[in-house]
Amino acid sequence: MRSSPAVDPRPLVLHLVYRFDTGGLENGVVNLINHMPASAYRHAVVALTEVVPAFAQRIHRQDVTMISLHKTPGHSLKLYPRLQRLFAHLRPAVVHTRNLAALECQVPAAFAGVPVRVHGEHGRDVDDLDGTRRRYQWMRRAYRPFVHRYVALSRDLAGYLNEKVGVPESRIVQIYNGVDIERFSARSVVRGTVQGGPFTEPHLFVFGTVGRMQAVKAQTVLAQAFIRALQLRPGLRDRLRLVMVGEGPLRAEAQALLDSAGVGNLAWLPGERSDVPNVMRSFDCFVLPSLAEGVSNTILECMASGLPVLATDVGGNAELVMGGTTGELVAAGNVEALAEGLLLLSADPARAHAMGQAGRARVEQHFSLPAMVGAYQALYDRLLVDRNS
Repeated sequence: MRSSPAVDPRPLVLHLVYRFDTGGLENGVVNLINHMPASAYRHAVVALTEVVPAFAQRIHRQDVTMISLHKTPGHSLKLYPRLQRLFAHLRPAVVHTRNLAALECQVPAAFAGVPVRVHGEHGRDVDDLDGTRRRYQWMRRAYRPFVHRYVALSRDLAGYLNEKVGVPESRIVQIYNGVDIERFSARSVVRGTVQGGPFTEPHLFVFGTVGRMQAVKAQTVLAQAFIRALQLRPGLRDRLRLVMVGEGPLRAEAQALLDSAGVGNLAWLPGERSDVPNVMRSFDCFVLPSLAEGVSNTILECMASGLPVLATDVGGNAELVMGGTTGELVAAGNVEALAEGLLLLSADPARAHAMGQAGRARVEQHFSLPAMVGAYQALYDRLLVDRNS
């Protein structure tokens, strides 16, 4: 007589996102799964639209279930029966949704009897950069009864949930992203090189940015600021360079702006790269011109790489970047202010390098990957104990 297969006693955490593809939110999920002890939890990733195979390969564990639901645009009401069946089949102990696009899936999770339901807020919505849209506030309020605990990635987002959405402080946990400080190791005084990179001369000062090239990331504002900086200081054309890594609708627009200003040869826009740690070590300064952010994984990664940061003062950026110590903060969408920031940081390379070293030390102390993973594991543990008691 054959014995029944052993039941895996580890609780299952089901991470539910809109799309599992290149991005800070999704990279955080990858880091959480890869670095949480395998003995603690099993994991599944469910994407309302698509789990992109190339990105999913970043998950190193072999026991992770990945499911694409291929949702069409609009409300997910039609998916509710399918989601309930999925939850009933997988029997997750925890369903963890992220951002507004996935929040409504808390409803079928509740009806399926999922013991613990967590929702994470990772950043502002692209058409609600200041968090004032009443419609989005009311949507979040409507789903509030179905969520046991909220995770806010910044104090700014925690304040939004409490003050605008009406979530009690007792139901909000603030957990910063963590960064892999071994993968993103600090560059030396000498700038590194990257395959295909055109800017290798030691006298150059290379500004770089990495991220999806879409409206909220505002890479066109950076292109305009780079052009403006060279208009203000034409003598720097022989020294300043710009690298913009990422794919998306703004890539062609940014390239066209640079070309029309006659500085296209001073910039490199290679599209998406798989060697981001090496790319970052080929910069002298990291620039994040975003119009909105939660807590930027990319800022943490470049700080871990020993780079000074020039970022816009939005979302959780001011919680990461210490102005005058690890970098500088400027107003969002302000080409002139960003141009002045470029000139300020490139004027004193030794000071910029010292800022980068201070940023590396700050990441090691406050934003380590073990600290992030430990906080999530402790949250899941605590909520499961509460639900079972």
